[in-house]
Amino acid sequence: MRVVVEADGGSRGNPGPAGCGAVVRAESNEVLAERSLGLGVATNNVAEYEGVLAGLRAAAELGATEVDVRMDSKLVVEQLSGRWRIKHAALQPLAEQAKELVRAFTAVRFEWIPRARNAHADRLANEAMDAQAGVERTPGSAPAADSAGAGAAAETGAAAETGAAQRESAPASTSWTGAVGSPTRLVLLRHGQTAMSVDRRYSGRGDVPLTETGQRQAAAAATRLAAREDVRGAPVVASPLTRTRQTAEAVVAATGGELSFSDGLLETDFGAWEGLTFTEAAEQYAELHRRWIGDATVEPPQGESLEDAFRRVTGARDEILQRFAGRTVVVVSHVTPIKALLRLGLGVGPELFYRLHLDLASLSTVEFYPDGNASVRLVNDTAHLDHL
Repeated sequence: MRVVVEADGGSRGNPGPAGCGAVVRAESNEVLAERSLGLGVATNNVAEYEGVLAGLRAAAELGATEVDVRMDSKLVVEQLSGRWRIKHAALQPLAEQAKELVRAFTAVRFEWIPRARNAHADRLANEAMDAQAGVERTPGSAPAADSAGAGAAAETGAAAETGAAQRESAPASTSWTGAVGSPTRLVLLRHGQTAMSVDRRYSGRGDVPLTETGQRQAAAAATRLAAREDVRGAPVVASPLTRTRQTAEAVVAATGGELSFSDGLLETDFGAWEGLTFTEAAEQYAELHRRWIGDATVEPPQGESLEDAFRRVTGARDEILQRFAGRTVVVVSHVTPIKALLRLGLGVGPELFYRLHLDLASLSTVEFYPDGNASVRLVNDTAHLDHL
């Protein structure tokens, strides 16, 4: 028997009162089982894993042999599909439990779906969270807070006040998109000029500093950002390489935000092409290079494909949405990761990597909503560099 498991989990506070939900459907879409479990105090990701476990156990109890698991947590789907490493210690034993359950079935497939398509499991998770938080609900009433799923953790205390002030100062227009909820706004800043960019060389993991011009570009971008009310005091997340670190430090000095780093925002690893110009790489690796510029799955020698980089950046995006739900975040990174974030916002394919140009120290903006919608609001703005 083949069934579909829809699972979800969430936490109000991350960590905070947590719950998970799962629904098992027949191929005809008939509901065969529901699970709604309170989890005490836990994080969003732990709750998402508990939702999967509850759904798989319910499917096993029904005698299912094949299971299609559908979730709106990209992190859990990618980890249980074996494409992403499970680094967090709290998630590793939960993943092992899931794998043990999976082995009891003939086949299990994991699929990411937008949150809007996971409404049944989301409702069950919210009911469990209401119970954990001591919230009484009347039949048909809405959950106290729609917090299930990565990136939708409820804001509390000073964070809630900060997020509310930021949203009031720069409201997002959703009337044309149908998006629901307060978005997490990512202000994307490419690093300033380096000696490698002057010579138009492949510059991936090589750790090069900004030139004097690059430092002026970073300062100009920082000054512009500091004039925005929603950015002042906003968190800044950057690639840890020197050129992005220097650019991010200029932003933090101007805006007063807190700086953190994410390896997921590193530039593509160009492998043997690092330091070569486009022409040099095309001449030395003629056939491979020709394929690479049109196929995002092709890897440079000892390097990383653009599609691999896209998956890595998607994971970094999900972590940012979880940490800073509903807030404005400045993301300081490189060409490929910024293009990847814009691709996620537009919901388009890998052709974007080849058709979009991003200048040094340029600004772009993309917003991600709790219901899975997104909106790209700015691309490759360099007005702050006009006076340099």
